Amino acid sequence: MEDKIVIAIKKSARELFRKYGYNKTSVNELAKNACIAKATFYKYFASKELILHAVLMDYIEENVSDILNKHVNEKDLATFLANTILKVSRVTYTVCNEFVGWEFLRESANAQEYLKILSDDLEFLLLRSFMQNETISATIPEERLTFLIKCSKNIVFSFAFTAVSVGDVRKNFISFQKDMLPYLVEATLL
Repeated sequence: MEDKIVIAIKKSARELFRKYGYNKTSVNELAKNACIAKATFYKYFASKELILHAVLMDYIEENVSDILNKHVNEKDLATFLANTILKVSRVTYTVCNEFVGWEFLRESANAQEYLKILSDDLEFLLLRSFMQNETISATIPEERLTFLIKCSKNIVFSFAFTAVSVGDVRKNFISFQKDMLPYLVEATLL
């Protein structure tokens, strides 16, 4: 069970990052909203980036678990994999947009380094979650799942960085779903 202070800090971060964005929220504001001293914040999280990471990974992990449980009864394994990858990609894009904002991520060198860490942790989370599914772990070798996850993740992050508008993002997701994902899933299941 998480410490009460960690829970308060995470709750504060979720609220303030959503309301003002990561870049416009200070550690002072996070501590004040959590009803703790700034020094206490730093006792639990060495930086604002680390609390962002904790909040994003908690949110993504909850959603990955829900997605996997809801789609476990898909018609076939290919449909299950495609739907899961697509939904997790959307969740990841949305949560980065909500808490951080893609404009900030595109413009900040530090944010891009952080995004690499988030991307790697997301890959590990997805692979671990898929491998815990008995049907998947018995059917698909881990290196093929890694291929599917890496390719999908790289495609989604690349169009998140290049999209100019929400409409562009929507078109890119549709293109990913129809033109790329079926081939990635097929290659994974060979």
